[in-house]
Amino acid sequence: MRYLRRISPRELPSRSRDPVARAAVSAARSILDEVESKGEPAVRKYAERFGDIPKGAPLSAGRKELERAYAGLGKSERDLLSRVKKRIEAFARAQKNGLKEITAKVPGGKAGHFISPVACAGCYAPGGRFPLPSSVLMTAVTARVAGVGTVWVASPRPAPVTLAAAFVAGADGFLRIGGAQAVGALAFGTSFSPACDVIAGPGNKYVTAAKKLVSGRVLIDMLAGPSELAILADGSADPRILAADLLAQAEHDPDAVPVLVSTDARLIDAVDAELGVQLAALSTAATAALALKNGFAVRVRDVDQGIAVCDALAPEHLELCVRGAARVAKRCSNYGGLFIGQGSAEVLGDYGAGPNHTLPTGGTARYTGGLSVFDFLRVRTWLDIGDARAAAGVIKDAVKLAELEGLAGHARSAAARLPRPE
Repeated sequence: MRYLRRISPRELPSRSRDPVARAAVSAARSILDEVESKGEPAVRKYAERFGDIPKGAPLSAGRKELERAYAGLGKSERDLLSRVKKRIEAFARAQKNGLKEITAKVPGGKAGHFISPVACAGCYAPGGRFPLPSSVLMTAVTARVAGVGTVWVASPRPAPVTLAAAFVAGADGFLRIGGAQAVGALAFGTSFSPACDVIAGPGNKYVTAAKKLVSGRVLIDMLAGPSELAILADGSADPRILAADLLAQAEHDPDAVPVLVSTDARLIDAVDAELGVQLAALSTAATAALALKNGFAVRVRDVDQGIAVCDALAPEHLELCVRGAARVAKRCSNYGGLFIGQGSAEVLGDYGAGPNHTLPTGGTARYTGGLSVFDFLRVRTWLDIGDARAAAGVIKDAVKLAELEGLAGHARSAAARLPRPE
C-alpha cells in the first residue's frame, strides 16, 4: 500500500490559497460584532455555547490560580516546563540583542530609531484534542522577553498543565475561552481583561478568521493554516526516522500536509513501507492516516531540483536529511523553520529547543517568518535637525518636491526653515 501519492516536480500543488474560509469569516464577524458591542455577556454566551466553559463557570483565571495549577503538578512536570521556558527565553533574548537602537548623521543633524515593546499582548493557544502548553510557552515567554508589560493567555478548556505553563511564562491572566470570542476579548478588552496591542498564536479556522478581521485594529502575527512538513532527503537518510517525522506532523490534524522530496526512488518506497509499520503502532493513527492523504512524495533528479521544489512549496517546516546539509541549507530560500541534518528533528523545534514553533504556513514563508520578539517590538524613527545652514540642501529639495506634487502647504512649511540671509 502506498501512503504517499507520487507526483512529479511539475505537478506540485498551487501555493496560492486563501488561508481563511469564507464561512468562517462570516461566523467570526458575527461573534466579534457582538463581543465588541456587548462585552462580557457576549463572551460568556459564546464560551458556554461552544463548550469552552460550563454554564456559570469563571471566564478567566488570575495569577494566583495559575500558581496553584503549577503547584499541583509533579516535580518532574514543573522542572520540564521551567527547562523549556529557559531555552525559549535564551533564544528570544539572543534575537532581541540582534536589534539595536541606532543614530546616523544627516545634513544638519542626526536621525535614528528607538526600540520599545508594545504595552499588552494576547497569546492564544489551541485547546482542541490535546492540551498545548508548548504553545503557551512559545508565545508568552517571547512576549515577556520582548519587554511587554501585560501578557494574557487565552485557551479553551485548559488542562492544569496549560494553566501552569502560563504561570511559568509569566502571564498576568488567563482567558478560559477559545475561538472568535477569545480573539474578540483580546482585541476589544472586557471588564476583566485588557485590550491587547498584539494577538499571537495559532488556532482553528474561526480563530484565524477572527484574527484576520481584527488585524489593523491590533497587530497579529500571521494567519496560520494546517501544519506542514517537507523533508528533502537523499540515499543517506534513514527511512525509519523520515517516516517517524512525517507521522509526527500528520498526527497534528487531518488537514496537515506531510511531504517527502527525494533523489532516491528506493528511499521513497522504504519510507512508505515504514509508514505502514509505524502507523500500526501509533495511538493517533486515525488522524495521521487522514493527513497522509494530503501529502505526497516527489522524486527529483538531484539535490538542486530538490531545493527548487522545496522553495516552490515554501513549507512551514523544512528538514534537510541530505549529505552536506549545512551547505544545502544556505541555498534554501523559502521555509518557516529550517532543520539542518537528520539529528535536527522538527519535533525538537516544536518542544522548545530554542526557536519559536509558531511558523508561517500555506506558502506564506516566501515573504514572512515565524513568531519572534520582533512581533512584540516597535522600531520607531526620529529626526533631530538643529543646523539649518547645514540642512539647506535637504530643505530646498523638500520645497521642490512639494511643489512638484502640488502641495503648497508642504513647500511653505519646509521653506520656513531656510536660513535667512545674513
